[in-house]
Amino acid sequence: MMRCIIIEDEQNAREYLEHLIERYFSSKALVLASCSSIQEGLEAITKFKPEIVFLDIQMPNERGFKLFEYFENISFEVIFTTAHKEFAIEAIKHSAHDYLLKPISQIDLNDTLKRLEKKINKRKGQNDVGLILETYNTDPFKFGKIALPTEKGFVLEKIGHILYCEALSNYVKIHTFDGRTILVSKTLKLIEEMLPSESFFRIHKSYLVNLNYVIKYDKSVGLFVELINAIKLPVSVRNNAGLIHAITTKK
Repeated sequence: MMRCIIIEDEQNAREYLEHLIERYFSSKALVLASCSSIQEGLEAITKFKPEIVFLDIQMPNERGFKLFEYFENISFEVIFTTAHKEFAIEAIKHSAHDYLLKPISQIDLNDTLKRLEKKINKRKGQNDVGLILETYNTDPFKFGKIALPTEKGFVLEKIGHILYCEALSNYVKIHTFDGRTILVSKTLKLIEEMLPSESFFRIHKSYLVNLNYVIKYDKSVGLFVELINAIKLPVSVRNNAGLIHAITTKK
C-alpha cells in the first residue's frame, strides 16, 4: 500500500482525486491527508512521511514547485497535477515521477500508479545507506545489523549485540553485551523505531532494553530490571504493565 498526500488549493479537485483513488485504487494507495496549501502539505509530509505527493502546480500563494525548496533531499515521489501541458518540461526538471493533466482520468492515474509501484518496489530492494538505517533482521541472534549514525559516519552493529540504549538529550549511548558503548546522534525514540519491537522494550523514558538479556524483574524496592551483566535499570510506573506483559508472553 502506497501512502499518499494531496496538495491542491481547489476543494473540488482535491475531493475528486481523493474519491478517484479511494474508489478505484484502494488496494494500491491510501490518501493520508488532503491539503489546500504548501504549508499544510509540509506539515502533512513531516507527520505522515508519504511515498507519493500529488502536487498541484498552480496555486494562489505559491506554485507547487516551491515545495522542493523546503527539502534538501526528497524522500517521496511527486506526481504533478495541472491543467496546462506547458508545465510538463518544468515538472520533469524537478525530477517528478510523472504529471497528470486535469481533469484526471482513471486510465491515466492507473498507468501512473502502476509505474510508480514498480519504481518503489525496485528501490526497496536496493541497499543504500538510507535503507540500511530502516532495515534489520528481526531475529536479534541472526546476522542482522543496524547502521548507527555517529558524528563521523556510521557504525554497523549486530542487533543481537545491543544490550540496552540510554538517552542523553538528543544523543543515545548504545551499550553492548561485551562492554562497548557507541554514541549515536539520534533520539531514543528514533532508535526505538529502528529496532525490532519483539526484542526491544522502552522500560523508561531514558532506557530501551533488549529483553533477551533481562534476567530479573524486581519490584521489592521501586521497579527495576536486572540484565545479564548485573546492571540494574529503573522501570517507570507508566511502562511497568507493558513490560510485564512483554516478558511474561515472550516465547
